[in-house]
Amino acid sequence: MSSSSSQALKIGIVGFGTFGQFLANTMIKQGHTLFATSRTDYSHLCLQMGIHFFRDITAFLDADMDVILLCTSISSLSEVVGSMPLNCLERPTLFVDVLSVKEHPKNLLLRVLPEESDILCTHPMFGPVSGKNGWQNLTFMFDKVRIKDEVTCSKFLHIFESEGCKMVEMSCEEHDKAAAKSQFITHTIGRALAEMDIKNTPIDTKGFQTLVELKKPVMGCSFDLYSGLYVYNRFARQELENLEHALQKVKETLVQTMEEGQNPKKTES
Repeated sequence: MSSSSSQALKIGIVGFGTFGQFLANTMIKQGHTLFATSRTDYSHLCLQMGIHFFRDITAFLDADMDVILLCTSISSLSEVVGSMPLNCLERPTLFVDVLSVKEHPKNLLLRVLPEESDILCTHPMFGPVSGKNGWQNLTFMFDKVRIKDEVTCSKFLHIFESEGCKMVEMSCEEHDKAAAKSQFITHTIGRALAEMDIKNTPIDTKGFQTLVELKKPVMGCSFDLYSGLYVYNRFARQELENLEHALQKVKETLVQTMEEGQNPKKTES
């Protein structure tokens, strides 16, 4: 279903890697006009997709877009945004990030963007694997950090609403607290299982099969993403400590139970 002309946006994507391409496919299907720039030369792919690709960031910013969508890695966001000649923007622009942490981009964008630029921090809680068959009922988190142009912001959010996403508005701080308990812990356990070289056996229980399946999508993500979930989410360190303490507590309980079994208390005669 294509977007009506009244809903169509001119969207520029900064960082046209796997995730940027994933979002672009749906945006093109909806009828939006897309532009892209990236460290890697994606000009041939963009030509096939009908996207205007720019190697030069200044020319990209001169393209007079409604929205600039930041799809960089967590660790490179500061460098990428810092290298933009933001004085080239011809009019107020909505900046949107899709990073897996939220306080970091919020604070950075508030610090470096022109006051007239709007800021929408978002996190699509899905990707090319989980969203390959559509976005219906998949969660899209957003925080209207600084919005003066409600019309453009609403049009952008409609991209995800119209695909059936579950729209969740929450603060960046609330997101990072929740993500540290969910996304970061999931990645940590998945990587620990991979480190243990957990594999299927001929006598797998359903629970063990679930653990093996958990490892696959987590290891499909880059270590750069995983480290970003830790380095740039101030709540992740506490959750890692909580996990370590929990494992130690379980171990202590097992050892105590074993020792009590080996040294049963003598019953009084």
